[in-house]
Amino acid sequence: MTARAADQARYDRATAQLDAPVAIVDLDAFDANADDLVRRAGGKPIRVASKSVRCRALLERVLAREGFAGIMSFTLAESLWLARSGFDDVLLAYPSADRAGYAELAADPKLAAAVTVMIDDPAQLDLIDAARAGGSEVVRVCLELDTALKLLGGRVRIGARRSPLHSPAQVAEVARAVARRPGFKVVGIMAYEGHVAGVGDAVAGRPLRSRAVQLMQAAARRELAERRAAVVRAVREVVPDLEFVNGGGTGSVQHTAAEDAVTEIAAGSGLYVPRLFDNYTSFTGRPAALFALPVVRRPGVGVVTVLGGGYPASGAPGADRLPVPYLPEGLRYDPQEGAGEVQTPLLGPVADDLLIGDKVWFRHAKAGELCERFDTLHLVEGDAVTATVPTYRGEGHAFL
Repeated sequence: MTARAADQARYDRATAQLDAPVAIVDLDAFDANADDLVRRAGGKPIRVASKSVRCRALLERVLAREGFAGIMSFTLAESLWLARSGFDDVLLAYPSADRAGYAELAADPKLAAAVTVMIDDPAQLDLIDAARAGGSEVVRVCLELDTALKLLGGRVRIGARRSPLHSPAQVAEVARAVARRPGFKVVGIMAYEGHVAGVGDAVAGRPLRSRAVQLMQAAARRELAERRAAVVRAVREVVPDLEFVNGGGTGSVQHTAAEDAVTEIAAGSGLYVPRLFDNYTSFTGRPAALFALPVVRRPGVGVVTVLGGGYPASGAPGADRLPVPYLPEGLRYDPQEGAGEVQTPLLGPVADDLLIGDKVWFRHAKAGELCERFDTLHLVEGDAVTATVPTYRGEGHAFL
């Protein structure tokens, strides 16, 4: 029996009394992935990216482990909810236009102490001030640095279009604007190198593309390390008591941790290890989050149909944004149909071994987005479900 077949047998036994669709997290794999992230971080604390987890119980579990500290959230409403729930160090990773949320933040000392907001433009300070509604608490601010690699005088750009702040002078100028503004304090710098941390460099069957990605990422890491260090020096001239410099992501943990200027690493997807993180030379994780769909039809030889399955991930449209049939091994989509909203046909000789009611296990393309489809996660240890916990959706929250 292969390792994957053994996992299928465990998951089938653990969920035998549960009707599909059903989502699980294999805690043995989850904990092993957490240990690997800590090892790769080399002693620097890991701030957990909540959008990649979207389950309070699992956020609590990983933050109880040595090597993890703080949360990186994705909306202001989520940040406030987490802070009210007892998480005392929440960094909002994206600028917000949530006026009601800012009013709540500025009026509550506990929330203001726990939550740090992201800006990259003084105009965002104007929005926050206009939303205060009399709240006078000091708002903690983090400045986001654009990490994109720019070549040929800026005519070629590699990296996500996020912050407009690219140079040390630009970041320092915004830091000065915050320092001149009553009611705000710069406490950190964040830079997410998605073109390194979120792009696999070992794509199966595509050696030339893989080599090109490796060369690009090596150049991007060198350029960013120099520029990030210069940015930190420039900002510390304005803010000597800067609390943190956050960088990285699951795919670049050890590289970013090696930079002296960086004080903490952001990571989250590496806990679940969705399919987009299969193609890396720098690490190998264990798939921890899976979902099962039930076989409801057998249309013919070599074909079964499962209920649901149209759970695409965000990002540029493509086949790599679809979940992948994982267990039993050997199933594939019908290219004429793909993953359907209500039903999904699957092809392959192994289909003939499946009966009506059997489970087919899938891996989602991205990590936390799976939790937008399920109210609960069943936590598996060995071949048993040892707990069932709500996702954000199961607690009544859809933050985006």
